Amino acid sequence: MQYLQVTDQNLRAAVVRPRNFQEGRSYPVIVSVYGGPGYAKVARQDSRWLREQWQADHGFIVVSVDGRGTPGRGRAFERAIRGNVIDAPLADQVAGVRALAEAVPEMDLERVGIYGWSFGGYFTAMAVARHPELFKVGVAGAPVCEWQDYDTHYTERFMGLPSENEEGYAQTSVLHYLP
Repeated sequence: MQYLQVTDQNLRAAVVRPRNFQEGRSYPVIVSVYGGPGYAKVARQDSRWLREQWQADHGFIVVSVDGRGTPGRGRAFERAIRGNVIDAPLADQVAGVRALAEAVPEMDLERVGIYGWSFGGYFTAMAVARHPELFKVGVAGAPVCEWQDYDTHYTERFMGLPSENEEGYAQTSVLHYLP
C-alpha cells in the first residue's frame, strides 16, 4: 500500500500493488471509487484495503483518488460540488489516475476499469460515459442515474431544488450522456 498526494489539487490517493509486483511489467488498472460527499476512501487503515489487495494479487494495480467533494479537506473542498456533484470530482479522478501513472509507470492506461457502489456506482457510470478514452469498463453497483429520481433530502443538500438548478440536474444525469 502506498499513499500519495497527486495533481495540483494535492489530492489524496492510494495505490495497491500485487504482492508479487514486478517493476517494469505492465499491469491493468482498477479504480476503486466512491468519490462523493460524506466518505473519504483514501485512509491509512490497512483493513480498508483487503478487497483491493485481493484484486491486486490477481494481477492488477488498484488505485483510489479522493477528489473535491470528499470530506476531511476543509469546507471549500467539500463544497466544490455545490450545484453539480460530478464535474469537479470526475476531473479530479481523471487527473489523479493520470498523475498516478506518472508515479507508477507499471500502470497500463490502455487497460483501466472502474467500479463503485452507491455514489461510487453513479461515479462509475459517469466515468465510463464521459471518459471512455480512459475508463474502458465499469461495474456500477446501485448507481443513481437521474438525481430527480433520488432521495430529495440527500440530493437537494448538494444540488439545490430542481426548479432552481435545471441545468445542474441535467448535467449530472447519467442519462444525459447516453444515446
